[in-house]
Amino acid sequence: MDVVIAGAGPNGLMLACELALAGVRPVVVERRPERSPEPKANGIVGQVVRLLRLRGLAPQEAPLSAFVFGAMPLDLSGLDDNPLHGMGVRQPELEELLEKRAVELGAEIRRGHELTGLTQDDHAVTVALTGPGGSYELRTRYLVGCDGAHSTVRKLAGIGFPGVHTAEVVSRTGHVSVPGAAIRPERAEMEVPGLGTYVLYTWHRTERGAYAMLPAGPGTLLVSAMEWDDAVPGDDLPGDDVPMTVAELRAALARVLGAELPLAAPLSPGPHVLRRLNGRNTRVADRYRAGRVFVAGDAAHVHSAMGAPGLNLGLQDAANLAWKLAAVVQGWASGGLLDTYEAERRPAAARVAMQTQAQLALAAPGAEVTALREVVGELLADAGARRRVAALMAGSDLAYPMPAPPHPLLGRFLPDLPADPGRRARPVLLDATGTARTRHGRVDVRPSDGPDSVLVRPDGYVAWAGVPDGTLDEALQTWFGESLEAA
Repeated sequence: MDVVIAGAGPNGLMLACELALAGVRPVVVERRPERSPEPKANGIVGQVVRLLRLRGLAPQEAPLSAFVFGAMPLDLSGLDDNPLHGMGVRQPELEELLEKRAVELGAEIRRGHELTGLTQDDHAVTVALTGPGGSYELRTRYLVGCDGAHSTVRKLAGIGFPGVHTAEVVSRTGHVSVPGAAIRPERAEMEVPGLGTYVLYTWHRTERGAYAMLPAGPGTLLVSAMEWDDAVPGDDLPGDDVPMTVAELRAALARVLGAELPLAAPLSPGPHVLRRLNGRNTRVADRYRAGRVFVAGDAAHVHSAMGAPGLNLGLQDAANLAWKLAAVVQGWASGGLLDTYEAERRPAAARVAMQTQAQLALAAPGAEVTALREVVGELLADAGARRRVAALMAGSDLAYPMPAPPHPLLGRFLPDLPADPGRRARPVLLDATGTARTRHGRVDVRPSDGPDSVLVRPDGYVAWAGVPDGTLDEALQTWFGESLEAA
């Protein structure tokens, strides 16, 4: 067996899709017997949306015209090179879409199979599993842990998970109804008689905390309330083992808003969310590889959900690792290629950890934070600042290190290059066998191609750009173990 993936969430399924697309048929093991119906993420925001479009998994839409940063409005409507793309899809629907594609491509999904142990040697990893038929083992060349923040794979592989814990933040989220309210999703507002009109879809900060409300079905909202420090005045904060109630969420929202909304049980059919999160963890694995074991997604990094960066980060982990594993498994690249996974993706996680902590700080209560928000608000009036923040949230501000002369495209996701009748760019892609191809078929890479030629990796990133010469030969050998003559 070539690759075993632990975890059938979005990241594990994306990894399975990408591996199968490259000609490697992975086995995905998942301890849950069925896909989780719990509605976690409600969409994808960031650069990975463009990759999903290239794979035929996302609609072709324009970049977002507006978003939010640290519970502050981020106007993107005037940016002609806006990098922030979005895709509205709930996590259960995304998992269903990815699982269907993975199975169509030849991946095997084993649900109800829990990974309980692993050992490895110079040649393979032996994985201990418990399934419906009892305990058994699999021997695989590589194992990837996509099994979440409490990753068993990460722990068994001895990979550290350093970071910080912010104890004073308490978040409560739940599906509710608001009796008597008029919810108007098309206008992004909810009118509550006697209490006023509330803006939906985005985070709002008050001097007592932050809140957000999203339509989640007929007459139903997904409401979040975030508080700092004295979250429950005059009482001890309930522990994680105490179930949250609608009444607790109602009280928390009232403290943040300064007015009590008549929250009640949701009207739409479930499953419904009703959870409390005590504290915030921001952590990045101290390494992404331990021999033949890798981690990706939440197994490699956890952070605040502000700005919705999680799926953008995790799905790109999967896309980055998959083609490299396939290249090594199929023998058309050297094993050293796998070391570039951590070199490229760990800095991306560090950027997300930084910017989500900054967003959380901007949403906190207090006069000092109010003053800081005024300064940041003035900065965001500048188009250049808005563009930089949008690129930070999209993950497009970070270029992968490439062994070639500098070029604006190098190490970045291939942009939508405009067609020019006199000088058309020719994106060169490499398929799973290392064959040089364009979107229209095989091409010969020659100096006459001109400076508009680019070499694009299977994950959509530019590995070389310019006039074909010795630097192209170096890039091919680095990423594909081939020379210019072989390609």
